[in-house]
Amino acid sequence: MRPQRNPIHAVSTWVRRQPPKVKAFLAVVSGMAALVLLRVIVHDHDNLFVAAEAVHSIGISVLIYKLMKEKTCAGLSLKSQELTAMFLAVRLYCSFVMEFDIHTLLDLATLATTLWVIFMIRFKLKSSYMEDKDNFAIYYVVVPCAVLALFIHPSTSHHLLNRILWAFCVYLEAVSVLPQLRVMQNTKIVEPFTAHYVFALGVARFLSCAHWVLQVLDSRGHLLVALGYGLWPSMVLISEIVQTFILADFCYYYVKSVVGGQLVLRLPSGVV
Repeated sequence: MRPQRNPIHAVSTWVRRQPPKVKAFLAVVSGMAALVLLRVIVHDHDNLFVAAEAVHSIGISVLIYKLMKEKTCAGLSLKSQELTAMFLAVRLYCSFVMEFDIHTLLDLATLATTLWVIFMIRFKLKSSYMEDKDNFAIYYVVVPCAVLALFIHPSTSHHLLNRILWAFCVYLEAVSVLPQLRVMQNTKIVEPFTAHYVFALGVARFLSCAHWVLQVLDSRGHLLVALGYGLWPSMVLISEIVQTFILADFCYYYVKSVVGGQLVLRLPSGVV
């Protein structure tokens, strides 16, 4: 009698054997199915944004636990944390001068914890920092984001500088995780706490993207009009989608690893 195969393992094996175009198609279909499910289950789609903030906070908590408990920052990208602090600082300024609300306080708390993580990596745990693996040149993302923000930004009544800065932080947030992915690409092995943190980022960004997409669908496109004219409304939506797809591949292997009972995540070549 043939032993029964794990259905999840069978599906993951089948997916892994498919060509890139088929994988991309399956990713799009899965994303659309998840959006439909969320639209049915979650009646107030503003709750998705709150959920995204909560999941992000959980990810940061895991990161703090790793630094305090294990006394090591191995596998973490200092450059990703610095990019995160950069866009949070800009967004916090814009939030103060443009639309002070509860999200301003959430950004303040997130910025404070991110700065603490940067301090720990730079000074307290510097000996365990993998500087040779954290070799992503951040000007590759900062400069294009700044240039893009100069030409494509909100068309609101706020001061031009504030509108440009707001666009800059939206674009930078979308790609701020790239240095962390480069570190994981270089090491190929991701220890549990780092994997939990990056997975939490992926889930948070998917929920945030779902919030925007469903809001646009619910308003029948009026939300995009409310954001202004020109390319800016579309760029906001594209930025949210980019954030999600950047981490989608990693999240797939994370789930596969957890289901398979592996504590340490091993990434195949070319995953991130």
